[in-house]
Amino acid sequence: MSHVRSHIAVIGVPIVSHVLPALGIVRELVARGHRVTCANDLAVADRITATGAELVPCASTLPVADDAWPADPVAAMNLFLDDAVQALPRLRAVYDQDPADLYLYDIGAYAARALAEAQGRPLMQLSPSFVAWDGYEEEVGAHLRRLPGATAYRERFARWLAGCGATTLGVDAFSGPPARSLALIPRAMQPGAEKVDTARTAFVGPCADADPGTWTRPEGAGTVLLVSLGSAYTHRPEFYRRCIAAYGNRPGLHVVLQIGRHTDPRELGDIPPNVEVHSWVPQRAVLEQADAFVTHAGMGGCGDGLRAGVPMIAVPQGAEQFMNADRLVELGVARRLDTPDATAESLWAALNDVLDDPELARRSARLRAGALSEGGTPRAVRLIEEMLEPVGGA
Repeated sequence: MSHVRSHIAVIGVPIVSHVLPALGIVRELVARGHRVTCANDLAVADRITATGAELVPCASTLPVADDAWPADPVAAMNLFLDDAVQALPRLRAVYDQDPADLYLYDIGAYAARALAEAQGRPLMQLSPSFVAWDGYEEEVGAHLRRLPGATAYRERFARWLAGCGATTLGVDAFSGPPARSLALIPRAMQPGAEKVDTARTAFVGPCADADPGTWTRPEGAGTVLLVSLGSAYTHRPEFYRRCIAAYGNRPGLHVVLQIGRHTDPRELGDIPPNVEVHSWVPQRAVLEQADAFVTHAGMGGCGDGLRAGVPMIAVPQGAEQFMNADRLVELGVARRLDTPDATAESLWAALNDVLDDPELARRSARLRAGALSEGGTPRAVRLIEEMLEPVGGA
């Protein structure tokens, strides 16, 4: 079935772990001739424009510049609501004059759903993390509603919904998935996967970008290890020093250490010759050539690790990463070390453990095949295009 050249708006939040999973989809939609506009903060402008999409600048109030995220879940939820309230007028100023044929939006971009519903336009959610399942409200939502400040938050959210033009007025229904959503994660990482409504949500797995970046495995490297704590919670110089103590100066071992933009390499001390240190690396490109992965167990890292089929050492730092780390252990492809327990000795022992376990290697290979079979970017784009009006349609 052929489709007209459509205007597809992708509206997100400037959290790198939310932006990266969708870039492959954006790039492919552009390549297929669609006009793609991406509304987001200038902080992620370079990543967006590199796909060929048009950037629609939309300043965000989220604390991405300094990663000063509150530990309190209700305080964090209020930050996303605050961002939606201020973003909606900015989005309307652009898209009321130039409405999209389809709106794709991140799970944190509430203003995008309000805009699409007010315009009566089709919309699809893109989730870089797990989605709600049948029973989620009883298992998770009920706990959140009992937290201090949750009632006031929900009342404020409801007042905003009543006046923002949205047609979905229930707080839980609005913040959950709409009629169609894509989960950009391996189904294996989804809690209660068998209880997810697959008529509403399709698991397409990690969506590879046609331009994943480049990295070359050093000639003669016996084992390559990637160490990365992702894009948030990265100012961990003590942890990086422990990794260097564990893995530095080991014959045959080459270490790629990503330290993020908040850690100064000078905080790490002397860097051994078998360790390369970067503020950022093309993670998927490195993992395709790596033999093991020390990860914070963010969903992006988990998905990339499973897709590459590498054994993992999970060192969770915050948010849902503890749940993700436990899931990797449950799947039999990782060992978990909490940060206080991640000494040089335990890190070295964990690496030898995962590399010397043949059953872990077999499970990693099976899960890699499963993640690849979910379809990735080609399937995601096909499902998106199915929501567009075909040529000759009414």
